[in-house]
Amino acid sequence: MGMNHIHRRCVLVGLCGMSITPHFLYADEDYIDLDWTDLVPEGQVIIPQEIQGLIEHKQSTPRGQQPPSTGVRSEWNGQTVRLPGFIVPIDYSGTGVTAFILVPFVGACVHVPPPPANQLVFVTTETPYETAGLYEPVNVTGMFGTASTTTQLAQIAYAISADRIEPFEA
Repeated sequence: MGMNHIHRRCVLVGLCGMSITPHFLYADEDYIDLDWTDLVPEGQVIIPQEIQGLIEHKQSTPRGQQPPSTGVRSEWNGQTVRLPGFIVPIDYSGTGVTAFILVPFVGACVHVPPPPANQLVFVTTETPYETAGLYEPVNVTGMFGTASTTTQLAQIAYAISADRIEPFEA
């Protein structure tokens, strides 16, 4: 029993050490490219914004109400990912944004109702990003995780601690 206990402890210590590896040790291309469809549980359907607006208009709920989320996916928790999207600023430091909601389409959370929580990502960065303005298309690379966050604009199901924010490139 003593040997098994020590072996398990070594494995656990090794796993813990892997999870706290600093971001700067990752190679520039060492990330998982995600798409917005990847954030929705398998078997669930993403309703395009144009159709979603029509559905909400016919329902008795207010047009600005956020539709319910169909759950989250946690396969990429703790991993470095890259996700494209548009910036909806939340917090600034000087002229740079330090916290924002990454949204899948222009107008989300401001001009049209927010998409479900599993189609929104709360992004924070230590280095303020000098944004070109509301809804700038960007690629965000950083540590990904499920994290229930509430802002004045919407419920958010995911978070990225950004190591890199760049203008969008396909």
